[in-house]
Amino acid sequence: MGTIKEKIRCGWAGTDPLYTKYHDEEWGRPSHDDQHLFEMLNLEGAQAGLSWYTVLVKRENYRKAFDNWDARKIARYDDKKVAQLLDNPGIIRNRLKVLGAIANAKAFQAVQKEFGSFDKYIWQFVGGKPIVNHYATMSEVPPKTAVSDAMSKDLKKRGFKFIGSTICYAYMQATGMVNDHVLSCWTRR
Repeated sequence: MGTIKEKIRCGWAGTDPLYTKYHDEEWGRPSHDDQHLFEMLNLEGAQAGLSWYTVLVKRENYRKAFDNWDARKIARYDDKKVAQLLDNPGIIRNRLKVLGAIANAKAFQAVQKEFGSFDKYIWQFVGGKPIVNHYATMSEVPPKTAVSDAMSKDLKKRGFKFIGSTICYAYMQATGMVNDHVLSCWTRR
């Protein structure tokens, strides 16, 4: 297969081992696991206004701090737990984002109850299969689409937080709902 340096990747992946591992093993690969889908929704929201790398280096800290993204536990967080999270240097200590994760846990459970799974709900926006784009360069990739607009609008209506259209499009990329790996990227094969 070759080494990290021999493989051609999407430009953003660079040569940083954390980025290349995420790019090679996760980004753009379809996920149908509710817990992973919930984690990524919250991490994409945590990234708002920051770089994805900032979130990626804190990902394991987030898993520990947020009970491995167990929505049932997170939905029951109280003021004491919020204070602990805001005092945790291993995560992004933004009160609105922490409270957003709690609101998201409640909304996530409601969606699971209504649809049987979050997977069934979220993948309906792309007709149940990934949208595969054919971009030569990352500069061609849009920051949002009509699909991410619709997803954002519906998530907001259901009480989710930090889920604007641009965040939703990044979420779609992260969970493989859309494949934006450039044409020359080795992962397209």
